[in-house]
Amino acid sequence: MITVIKLGGSLLSARVLPACLAKLTGFPGKVFIVPGGGVFADQIRVAQQQWQFDDLTAHRMAILAMQQMALLFKSLQPDFELFEQVAAAGDCVKAAIWSPCLRDLEQPDIAASWDVTSDSLAAWLARQVAADELLLVKSCPIEPETPLDQLQQQGVIDAGFLKFADQAGFKITVINKDCFLSSHAQIH
Repeated sequence: MITVIKLGGSLLSARVLPACLAKLTGFPGKVFIVPGGGVFADQIRVAQQQWQFDDLTAHRMAILAMQQMALLFKSLQPDFELFEQVAAAGDCVKAAIWSPCLRDLEQPDIAASWDVTSDSLAAWLARQVAADELLLVKSCPIEPETPLDQLQQQGVIDAGFLKFADQAGFKITVINKDCFLSSHAQIH
Protein backbone atom coordinates (compact mmCIF):
# COMPACT_ATOMS: atom_id res chain seq x y z
CA MET A 1 0.00 0.00 0.00
CA ILE A 2 1.37 3.40 -1.04
CA THR A 3 -0.27 6.54 0.31
CA VAL A 4 0.61 10.11 -0.64
CA ILE A 5 -0.48 12.56 2.04
CA LYS A 6 -0.43 16.29 1.42
CA LEU A 7 -0.29 18.35 4.60
CA GLY A 8 -1.29 21.90 3.84
CA GLY A 9 0.91 24.74 4.97
CA SER A 10 -2.09 26.18 6.82
CA LEU A 11 -1.76 23.32 9.33
CA LEU A 12 1.27 25.16 10.68
CA SER A 13 -0.77 28.32 11.30
CA ALA A 14 -3.53 26.20 12.83
CA ARG A 15 -0.91 24.76 15.22
CA VAL A 16 -1.79 21.13 14.39
CA LEU A 17 1.10 20.26 12.09
CA PRO A 18 3.10 18.41 14.78
CA ALA A 19 0.03 16.32 15.69
CA CYS A 20 -0.67 15.51 12.02
CA LEU A 21 2.92 14.40 11.49
CA ALA A 22 2.82 12.32 14.69
CA LYS A 23 -0.31 10.56 13.43
CA LEU A 24 1.63 9.46 10.35
CA THR A 25 4.26 7.60 12.38
CA GLY A 26 1.99 4.55 12.60
CA PHE A 27 0.50 4.74 9.12
CA PRO A 28 0.63 1.37 7.33
CA GLY A 29 2.54 0.81 4.09
CA LYS A 30 4.70 3.38 2.36
CA VAL A 31 3.77 6.98 3.12
CA PHE A 32 5.00 9.92 1.06
CA ILE A 33 4.28 13.28 2.67
CA VAL A 34 3.88 16.36 0.48
CA PRO A 35 4.28 19.69 2.28
CA GLY A 36 2.30 22.74 1.30
CA GLY A 37 4.20 25.99 0.92
CA GLY A 38 2.50 27.66 3.88
CA VAL A 39 3.73 31.03 5.05
CA PHE A 40 6.70 30.80 2.69
CA ALA A 41 4.40 30.57 -0.36
CA ASP A 42 2.22 33.36 1.05
CA GLN A 43 5.26 35.66 1.04
CA ILE A 44 5.93 34.79 -2.61
CA ARG A 45 2.39 35.84 -3.53
CA VAL A 46 2.91 39.16 -1.75
CA ALA A 47 6.30 39.71 -3.39
CA GLN A 48 4.92 38.89 -6.85
CA GLN A 49 2.16 41.47 -6.42
CA GLN A 50 4.66 44.05 -5.26
CA TRP A 51 7.43 43.38 -7.81
CA GLN A 52 5.36 41.99 -10.70
CA PHE A 53 7.78 39.15 -11.52
CA ASP A 54 6.59 36.45 -13.90
CA ASP A 55 4.68 33.27 -13.04
CA LEU A 56 7.59 30.98 -13.92
CA THR A 57 9.74 32.70 -11.28
CA ALA A 58 6.88 32.60 -8.76
CA HIS A 59 6.30 28.88 -9.50
CA ARG A 60 9.96 28.05 -8.94
CA MET A 61 10.00 30.09 -5.75
CA ALA A 62 6.85 28.27 -4.55
CA ILE A 63 8.61 24.94 -5.05
CA LEU A 64 11.43 26.32 -2.90
CA ALA A 65 8.76 27.19 -0.31
CA MET A 66 7.70 23.53 -0.33
CA GLN A 67 11.35 22.59 0.20
CA GLN A 68 11.51 24.91 3.22
CA MET A 69 8.38 23.32 4.65
CA ALA A 70 9.88 19.85 4.01
CA LEU A 71 12.86 20.83 6.16
CA LEU A 72 10.49 22.08 8.85
CA PHE A 73 8.52 18.79 8.69
CA LYS A 74 11.78 16.83 8.99
CA SER A 75 12.81 18.86 12.04
CA LEU A 76 9.48 17.99 13.69
CA GLN A 77 9.78 14.29 12.77
CA PRO A 78 13.51 13.49 12.52
CA ASP A 79 12.84 9.77 12.00
CA PHE A 80 11.05 10.44 8.72
CA GLU A 81 13.17 10.19 5.60
CA LEU A 82 13.59 13.11 3.21
CA PHE A 83 13.78 12.66 -0.55
CA GLU A 84 14.06 15.15 -3.39
CA GLN A 85 13.93 13.31 -6.69
CA VAL A 86 10.90 11.17 -7.44
CA ALA A 87 13.21 8.37 -8.61
CA ALA A 88 14.51 8.11 -5.02
CA ALA A 89 11.04 7.56 -3.52
CA GLY A 90 11.25 3.81 -4.05
CA ASP A 91 14.34 3.63 -1.85
CA CYS A 92 12.49 5.03 1.16
CA VAL A 93 11.62 2.52 3.87
CA LYS A 94 9.90 4.70 6.47
CA ALA A 95 7.48 7.55 6.09
CA ALA A 96 9.21 10.00 3.77
CA ILE A 97 8.84 13.73 3.18
CA TRP A 98 9.08 14.98 -0.39
CA SER A 99 11.27 18.04 -0.87
CA PRO A 100 10.46 18.54 -4.56
CA CYS A 101 13.29 18.89 -7.03
CA LEU A 102 12.85 21.74 -9.52
CA ARG A 103 14.23 19.60 -12.35
CA ASP A 104 11.63 16.87 -11.77
CA LEU A 105 8.81 19.41 -11.96
CA GLU A 106 9.83 21.22 -15.11
CA GLN A 107 7.45 19.13 -17.20
CA PRO A 108 5.15 20.29 -20.01
CA ASP A 109 2.06 19.10 -18.09
CA ILE A 110 2.96 21.13 -14.97
CA ALA A 111 1.93 24.72 -15.58
CA ALA A 112 4.04 27.41 -13.97
CA SER A 113 1.13 29.28 -12.39
CA TRP A 114 -0.75 29.60 -9.13
CA ASP A 115 -3.34 27.19 -10.61
CA VAL A 116 -0.86 24.41 -9.82
CA THR A 117 -0.01 24.35 -6.12
CA SER A 118 1.08 21.58 -3.77
CA ASP A 119 -2.39 19.98 -4.16
CA SER A 120 -1.80 19.34 -7.86
CA LEU A 121 1.82 18.40 -7.25
CA ALA A 122 0.70 15.83 -4.66
CA ALA A 123 -1.59 14.27 -7.30
CA TRP A 124 1.29 14.35 -9.78
CA LEU A 125 3.55 12.60 -7.27
CA ALA A 126 0.84 10.03 -6.51
CA ARG A 127 0.78 9.11 -10.20
CA GLN A 128 4.58 8.91 -10.38
CA VAL A 129 4.83 6.50 -7.41
CA ALA A 130 1.73 4.46 -8.39
CA ALA A 131 -0.03 5.35 -5.16
CA ASP A 132 -3.11 3.55 -3.94
CA GLU A 133 -4.45 6.65 -2.24
CA LEU A 134 -3.98 10.42 -2.15
CA LEU A 135 -5.05 12.14 1.04
CA LEU A 136 -5.24 15.95 1.22
CA VAL A 137 -5.41 17.22 4.81
CA LYS A 138 -6.83 20.75 4.99
CA SER A 139 -7.45 23.21 7.81
CA CYS A 140 -10.78 24.47 6.41
CA PRO A 141 -14.14 22.77 7.07
CA ILE A 142 -15.00 20.07 4.52
CA GLU A 143 -18.27 18.26 4.18
CA PRO A 144 -17.69 14.51 3.76
CA GLU A 145 -18.25 13.18 0.23
CA THR A 146 -18.11 16.65 -1.35
CA PRO A 147 -17.26 16.17 -5.05
CA LEU A 148 -13.81 17.32 -6.13
CA ASP A 149 -15.20 19.80 -8.67
CA GLN A 150 -17.21 21.48 -5.91
CA LEU A 151 -14.13 21.62 -3.64
CA GLN A 152 -12.28 23.23 -6.53
CA GLN A 153 -15.05 25.83 -7.02
CA GLN A 154 -14.91 26.59 -3.28
CA GLY A 155 -11.15 27.14 -3.49
CA VAL A 156 -10.40 24.22 -1.16
CA ILE A 157 -8.24 22.55 -3.82
CA ASP A 158 -6.32 24.38 -6.52
CA ALA A 159 -7.61 25.17 -10.00
CA GLY A 160 -5.30 22.65 -11.70
CA PHE A 161 -6.07 19.71 -9.43
CA LEU A 162 -8.80 18.05 -11.48
CA LYS A 163 -6.47 17.77 -14.47
CA PHE A 164 -3.96 15.86 -12.35
CA ALA A 165 -6.67 13.79 -10.63
CA ASP A 166 -8.37 12.83 -13.91
CA GLN A 167 -8.14 9.08 -14.42
CA ALA A 168 -6.01 8.92 -11.29
CA GLY A 169 -6.19 5.20 -10.65
CA PHE A 170 -6.00 5.89 -6.90
CA LYS A 171 -8.52 6.89 -4.26
CA ILE A 172 -8.62 10.62 -3.46
CA THR A 173 -9.77 11.85 -0.06
CA VAL A 174 -9.92 15.49 1.03
CA ILE A 175 -10.31 15.74 4.79
CA ASN A 176 -10.38 18.40 7.47
CA LYS A 177 -7.51 18.35 9.99
CA ASP A 178 -9.83 17.71 12.95
CA CYS A 179 -11.46 14.71 11.26
CA PHE A 180 -8.02 13.42 10.30
CA LEU A 181 -6.67 13.75 13.83
CA SER A 182 -9.77 12.32 15.53
CA SER A 183 -10.15 9.30 13.26
CA HIS A 184 -9.16 6.17 15.15
CA ALA A 185 -8.89 4.00 12.06
CA GLN A 186 -6.60 4.76 9.18
CA ILE A 187 -8.23 6.67 6.33
CA HIS A 188 -8.52 4.11 3.54
